[in-house]
Amino acid sequence: MNKVELDPDSSPSAEFGAFLRSSREARGWRQDDLASIIGYSATHVSAVETGRRSPTSRLVRELDKAFGWERVFTRKALDVKETALLAGFPEYVVQESKAAELRLFDLGIVPGLLQTTDYARAIAAGAVLRNSITQDQADERVAYLSRRQAALRRDPSPMVHAVLDESCIRRPVGGSAVMAAQLDELVAFAKLPHTVLQVAPYAMGERRAFDLPVNIITLPDRSLMSYAESAQQGHLERDSGAVPPLLASYYQLQALALSQADSVAMIRQLRKELP
Repeated sequence: MNKVELDPDSSPSAEFGAFLRSSREARGWRQDDLASIIGYSATHVSAVETGRRSPTSRLVRELDKAFGWERVFTRKALDVKETALLAGFPEYVVQESKAAELRLFDLGIVPGLLQTTDYARAIAAGAVLRNSITQDQADERVAYLSRRQAALRRDPSPMVHAVLDESCIRRPVGGSAVMAAQLDELVAFAKLPHTVLQVAPYAMGERRAFDLPVNIITLPDRSLMSYAESAQQGHLERDSGAVPPLLASYYQLQALALSQADSVAMIRQLRKELP
């Protein structure tokens, strides 16, 4: 069986999973052995070790009992629960890093993969001011985004389709200098050979296909996944029957959005208008 390589720095869930794996292997246990001891399936243990599932309260209690430790796994799990990342998002990022194609739609703010570091910091700082996250979590969020962006600078690069609601480029974030650099970054993104950038103008009105951010992944084997989030929860959809309708809606969105040339022209005009 191929052993999945773990990157403990990629997310709190991955860090927990790496700690679980190293602890298990130090005891000489296979995943089947540990699963039998704690009353879970080996598949569940594997999913936690690779960061695809977050540890539950019951699981960490059973792990502490199995290893004979005093709340070691329980304390480790708090780092996962207190992360600034939405539930479901780390699992999405694992798949994102493997994608052959990415289709992004966002509104209100520029999608994370297209954000400059200063723009991302400004967004995170706003969350700190609202007491939504701590400063440490804000720093974690920006660092995590940088790792995501670096993971996509690979060869071959995935094809990235990005449709931005007009609100993404009109909403001022971080002051004029930060916003100017962000708009320049969008123009540069549009020039890349493996990208398509479009703006969904306000004039689309009710014809806009989505009211929440949506990401659609095409994996190298051409299978599809989608990711969407609300204010409190992220959800990765693997159901082969549920994703194609979202993809059809995305195609409709692209058909009604501005062309890349017109989108870039709009972004450049907004850049000129900044003080």
